[in-house]
Amino acid sequence: MTFNVLTRRLHYWLTAVLAAPLLVVIGSGLLLQTKKHVGWVQPPEQRGTGTVPALDFDGILSRVRQVPDAQATGWQDIARLDVRPDRGLVKVLLRSGWEVQVDLGSGRVLQSSYRRSDLIESLHDGSFFAGEISRLGVFLPAGLALLGMYLSGLWMFWVPIAGRRRRRQRSA
Repeated sequence: MTFNVLTRRLHYWLTAVLAAPLLVVIGSGLLLQTKKHVGWVQPPEQRGTGTVPALDFDGILSRVRQVPDAQATGWQDIARLDVRPDRGLVKVLLRSGWEVQVDLGSGRVLQSSYRRSDLIESLHDGSFFAGEISRLGVFLPAGLALLGMYLSGLWMFWVPIAGRRRRRQRSA
């Protein structure tokens, strides 16, 4: 079997194997590209009034507890805090997927909304399906196979060009 035939067969079969993982990666990647522009993916970042935090951690937690949709009872419900002093706010990300934005100056809740970007990121890297098993066992090999397809596609692109050049040089 020649190298050209091998690359075509490799390209052909990898296309079928990679269809589902690549569809997930491409679709989630397109959504992640728009996360700062589409409120459905990630809530738009508001502006607060203070650049120096006037609230301590307990004050932030008490404001988040006042948001009924967030259903936060304590620190165990909070995944992380994203403090943005230049924007005057703190984003409180809850394990439930909700995001509550609190004004650092006044302590007022600026916005509460469901945040889908973390879920979409877990789809994108494959960890959504079976954690590290699917991320390293399916999506990493799919990425390596995609690299193989890319290289075989370049080869399939180059072979006809090189052949035409050789024919022109022989006839000249």
